[in-house]
Amino acid sequence: MIQQESVKRSESFAIAEKLRDYKLLIKFNLSFMVVFSAVISFLLAPKVVAYDWKAIILFFIGGMLVTSSANAINQIEEKDTDARMKRTANRPIAAGRMSEKEGWIFSFVAGLSGVLILWHFNFLTASLAAFSLFLYAFIYTPLKKISSVAVLVGAIPGALPCLIGWAAGNDSLTAGGWILFAIQFFWQFPHFWAIAWIAHKDYSNAGFKLLPSKEGQTKYSAIQAILYSLLLLPVGVLPYFFDMSGMISLIIVSIANLLMIMQCVRLYREMSVQAARRVMFSSYIYLPVVLLALLANKVSV
Repeated sequence: MIQQESVKRSESFAIAEKLRDYKLLIKFNLSFMVVFSAVISFLLAPKVVAYDWKAIILFFIGGMLVTSSANAINQIEEKDTDARMKRTANRPIAAGRMSEKEGWIFSFVAGLSGVLILWHFNFLTASLAAFSLFLYAFIYTPLKKISSVAVLVGAIPGALPCLIGWAAGNDSLTAGGWILFAIQFFWQFPHFWAIAWIAHKDYSNAGFKLLPSKEGQTKYSAIQAILYSLLLLPVGVLPYFFDMSGMISLIIVSIANLLMIMQCVRLYREMSVQAARRVMFSSYIYLPVVLLALLANKVSV
């Protein structure tokens, strides 16, 4: 009896450990944030006039599967560099707790299943999802070791969830989808450069070239963050002028944009990891605030 209980506890522990490894493999928090923006974009589409929870859940699952597949492939390709960096050394493939074969099987099954689920909405949605997966996993990931232009390339699949969501809810890529794409596209630069600033030593040791300046944490890199955050100002007013959302969301989005710019300017003045961390945390808050404000103040067509 005691042996049986011991075996059950061991099995439960092994299952829990495996689940934790898969949570790390798919970068759950990042995946959730990506799919969150896709779901909000889906709900912002003018053809979505009522919340169909079955469709929302189905779209969320499909999006999570595709995003999880891309993140898993990223970890397979970067297993050696992940092992050399403190922040990523505990990832399952880098740490040797999961084989590459297992990672590839999961990536294939998750990616294919996710695309097929999104095909339920329309072919455009599935095609955009497949393109986003390919671009992130097979173009952006290897490019990170070649040039800092990888951040520009990576910002495309990073913003595509907005187009994917809009396509699922609207059956086409009209102006609203491209506006949401632009917001998330430009947001990524100060967001990602702040992370790259904080982890610059780790990234440099691994051979990644992610900050816009070859010298890394320089005034030039900080200026670039300011410039891209400034671009959010004109883009942020477009939802109002294209009748996607009302005046209240315009005010909230504008304030959020100004606060982002202020944090990037502060980074330029202080040139410190602490200032970069403020930019990073501000960017984490920025995106859900902006997207939820647009949804809450959506203009009914």
